[in-house]
Amino acid sequence: MIPSDVRLYRAADYPRMPWRNGGGTTQEVACNPGGHTASFGWRLSLADVAQDGSFSAFGGYQRIITVLEGRGIELTVDGQRQPPLAPRVAYAFSGDAQVACRLLDGPIRDFNLIYAPERWHARLQWVRGAAPWIFHSSARSVLVFNAGADLTVYLDGAQHRLASRYDCLHAEGNDGLGRYCLSAENGIDACVIELTPRAV
Repeated sequence: MIPSDVRLYRAADYPRMPWRNGGGTTQEVACNPGGHTASFGWRLSLADVAQDGSFSAFGGYQRIITVLEGRGIELTVDGQRQPPLAPRVAYAFSGDAQVACRLLDGPIRDFNLIYAPERWHARLQWVRGAAPWIFHSSARSVLVFNAGADLTVYLDGAQHRLASRYDCLHAEGNDGLGRYCLSAENGIDACVIELTPRAV
């Protein structure tokens, strides 16, 4: 398998933009090719949450959120209080939902996947522990988000280094089954996202 395009996104370069509801800012990690912040198929982002409040609405989208830094949050989704969300636990909910957030013990930073489920099938999993960790994927778009220390991603033997925390690898336009190997000297702390366009 040879991907048509492999990109490395550096945390220091992520653009910052205001939330839709004006309550804070988001750093965009990656967006689907041809997409933009007003209308996209999928997007990865980081957000700093410093106070309790409401989430912006994303009608027609699905959202998956994970706490990266801080003690955690408690969400109320369409009036239903959810169990506390601790770090590295992914939680999925509809972008159409009314969501309120309560900080458990101080500010947090979170990681978000937002995607259009009518256009994309998405799979997200956190990988933590000893290296190496190997997986195979035929997804059109594969992203490896480094939440820990220095991480190396081998894609069909080619080496790509994510040296800084929150760096991200994006393999796009994959043709066939690719072999991915994650390696880190002090253990892996990464999120793997696989995105495949749905047939129309």
